[in-house]
Amino acid sequence: MDYSKQEFERLFKDNYPHMYRMAFSMVVNADDAKDAVHQVFAQIWKGKPKIADGSFRSYLLAATRNQCLHMLRSRQLQRQMENELQRDTAASESEEREDLLQQLQQVIDDNLTEQDRRVLSLHYDDEMTYEETATVLGISTSAVNKHITRSLAKIRQRFRQAK
Repeated sequence: MDYSKQEFERLFKDNYPHMYRMAFSMVVNADDAKDAVHQVFAQIWKGKPKIADGSFRSYLLAATRNQCLHMLRSRQLQRQMENELQRDTAASESEEREDLLQQLQQVIDDNLTEQDRRVLSLHYDDEMTYEETATVLGISTSAVNKHITRSLAKIRQRFRQAK
């Protein structure tokens, strides 16, 4: 069916409200509903399908329904892909973190004294202050500070060498 510009505008104005309401009931989003209806009209303008005059509204509603279903399927696929990507990213980050923690533990075991390890463990693992750590170990707070400062410097140095 060939349409003049005026005929096409009349078809659009006459049928848009019905198509929009149906589209909105399916996609539950005003912008998506408008997009679906506009897509149908764009396809009709480009394709100029042969439709009997009496079944034109039925054709438009069916085309709108199909366009909405396509949009919903696309949206669902996009959500699935995003979820999968998030799972992959989280798993990858978790593995990287675990690997880094293992490397850190190896550096601590290989390069620090027993006293350095105890100081770090009490301060970082048990979240004790310098004063609490000093009291538990029977050393001064300045000694705790020296152990931590020296230990962190050794750890940094080993990681720089590893790169």
